[in-house]
Amino acid sequence: MSEQVLCARGLRKSYPSGDALLEVLCGVDLEIDAGESVSIRGESGSGKSTLLNLLAGLDSPDSGSVTWAGSADTGAGRRAAFLGMVFQSFYLVPELDALANVLLARRILGALDGAARARARELLAHVGLSERAHHLPSHLSGGERQRVALARALMNSPRLILADEPTGNLDEGTGNGVIELLLGLCSSANAALILVTHNAAHAAKTRRSLVLRAGGLGALATS
Repeated sequence: MSEQVLCARGLRKSYPSGDALLEVLCGVDLEIDAGESVSIRGESGSGKSTLLNLLAGLDSPDSGSVTWAGSADTGAGRRAAFLGMVFQSFYLVPELDALANVLLARRILGALDGAARARARELLAHVGLSERAHHLPSHLSGGERQRVALARALMNSPRLILADEPTGNLDEGTGNGVIELLLGLCSSANAALILVTHNAAHAAKTRRSLVLRAGGLGALATS
């Protein structure tokens, strides 16, 4: 039996909307096993990023719970070691080169040593950027920046990767390459993946495809 790395139960989240509350999530349940890949699709404004922030411990639900590998500790310290995140906008530090950006993930854990530098270089090699390790983000293409972000997300050998529209700023060909790389890296590391995407073809590459609509999460219907 696979080990469960994430369990969400009854997640609800509302935001003020004029004089009322707009309920974005209405009791979401989700379970993810080790090494499993899951995609989540939904219309703009359906709450996909809100859900990802709750799963990442970056925001708190109005009600419901999130546990990582059976523990309710989703604080910043554990977050840095347990999960990696990939975003549409890359979020690289512009003053740091590719290698230093990857090392930021380990710096948070206070373990910036020779072994960490060796791992960062190995990850850059895995994403095809060995020769670009000392280039600033401004000297990298969009696809190269996202590959640096992938390497950074994997730096601490996380159990779970959360990817929020990671190809949203990329052209179709580059985006397809990034998705293949993301899936391959997660599979090699036995890291679970939750991929939020608008792209049906990308969603179809994951083991499970889910849809978020009317505040609920369910299986994507197939024809």
